Amino acid sequence: MCYEQLNYLCFVKVFKTILAFYINSSLHVAFAVYALVRITELYFGLPYNEPLDYFIFYGSITGYNFVKYAGIAKLHHMSLTKNLRLIQILSLISFVLMLYYASKIEYNTLLYFAPLGLLTLLYAVPMFNGLTKNLRNTASLKIIVIAIVWAGVTSLIPILNVDAYVNGKIVLVTIQRFLFVIVLTLPFDIRDLRFDKKHLQTIPQLIGIERTKKLGFVLLGITMVIEFFITPNHQFKVAYLIIFVLLLILLQRAKRKQSKYYASFWVESVPIIWWLLLLLLV
Repeated sequence: MCYEQLNYLCFVKVFKTILAFYINSSLHVAFAVYALVRITELYFGLPYNEPLDYFIFYGSITGYNFVKYAGIAKLHHMSLTKNLRLIQILSLISFVLMLYYASKIEYNTLLYFAPLGLLTLLYAVPMFNGLTKNLRNTASLKIIVIAIVWAGVTSLIPILNVDAYVNGKIVLVTIQRFLFVIVLTLPFDIRDLRFDKKHLQTIPQLIGIERTKKLGFVLLGITMVIEFFITPNHQFKVAYLIIFVLLLILLQRAKRKQSKYYASFWVESVPIIWWLLLLLLV
């Protein structure tokens, strides 16, 4: 094997390792959440709020890694893999930075996060049926909880931080974001059909893959209709139309046996692409 081939193989191996860490450490999902916050700022002409935006970014890493790895770390604390230890370190750093930016946010704004933070805690920690069941493992609640938290954090709170008055446009944007996140989550639920227990009663388990896709198309269509009510800006509508078509295709192509990063990278990239499109078009 020639030297160039060895270099290429080494590069591919390093790239795959970095990509796996980027996905598994929740950095990618945190960027998706951050992108949705920045989109809300653009839609409402809000000033860039570094403390709030970074609090949400680092809070997303902390929250997601807590949900994903708290149980694993507890069971295998002395025999954690190298990658999981790195994720723990990143989570600790993110937690410290989250607290740092929290200290720069107004107390009233932090109170808005309280119910959503409680939902996240209940999502991961068993507090039902004799303290043996959490929201994540409660029938049909998983996708609803995710959508509520994402919609609240990325649309409602950035607006309430500036103006506590809730009008029709704010309500419509929050509903749109809620439905958008549900559709964004459906390819994950289709992928997880092979692993989810029957008692979870996820949407694909209840109505099947094809009906799940049809439901996603309907919900996505509603978000497109809402888009025409919430903004007169032509560039915003063009950007969302592109995202509408992209997410439609990704949902249509979702299946049980997906490529490793189909949902966790490509589907999760949709909010980031949406934000970048807005930066290019507006």
